[in-house]
Amino acid sequence: MRVAIFDFDGTLYSKETFQLMMDHLKNHPEHSARYRQFFRAILPPYIGSKLKIYPEKKMRERSVQAYLAALETFSQHDLEEYFGEIAAKMHDDMNQSVVERLKQHVANDDYVMLVSGAFTPLLHAVTKQMPIKTIIGTEIPYKNDMLDHKSPISHVQGPLKTEKIKQALEGQQIDWANSYAYGDSHSDLPVLELVGHPVCVHPEPRLRTVAEKRKWEII
Repeated sequence: MRVAIFDFDGTLYSKETFQLMMDHLKNHPEHSARYRQFFRAILPPYIGSKLKIYPEKKMRERSVQAYLAALETFSQHDLEEYFGEIAAKMHDDMNQSVVERLKQHVANDDYVMLVSGAFTPLLHAVTKQMPIKTIIGTEIPYKNDMLDHKSPISHVQGPLKTEKIKQALEGQQIDWANSYAYGDSHSDLPVLELVGHPVCVHPEPRLRTVAEKRKWEII
């Protein structure tokens, strides 16, 4: 079985999900007051990461946890509705050339996967019209159908992406040499290196350097 693995931010989606999520909360007609709580929580790690005294990976983890904490009274239904609002704003900014690649992989009977650090219900909402077999994202903990914002989350990024991919494909015979992966950032390298056909989508400078050196496809 061949697989085609797609990153989301900067790849399938041309912009940054978390920036849109912050803007949505900040300008929300009902929940905008929650943005202040979120902003106070992320400011110290954000400044620390910019000053290179706090790891960016941990800053990202703190940010997604703080975002959920700001939504602490939400039920599962509330969250799915909320992420549906965000998803509706994203459709016009999907990377159409990558969407066409995804459809071609489906036509070629490849097993299509989406792997991202974005929250899973948001990924499902924004891609519900796309023929994606498996979606791997950052799962949201619930307790009695309510958001359990105090439980630690496992933010899917870096090497954890490859771990989750291999878990999802466990027991399958994968033709890695003829499989594809799409990404835009240096942090996508572990996934791109899994396959025989890595594709870099508008890559950031560090990834472009690697791609050009290894003669990977760039679109």
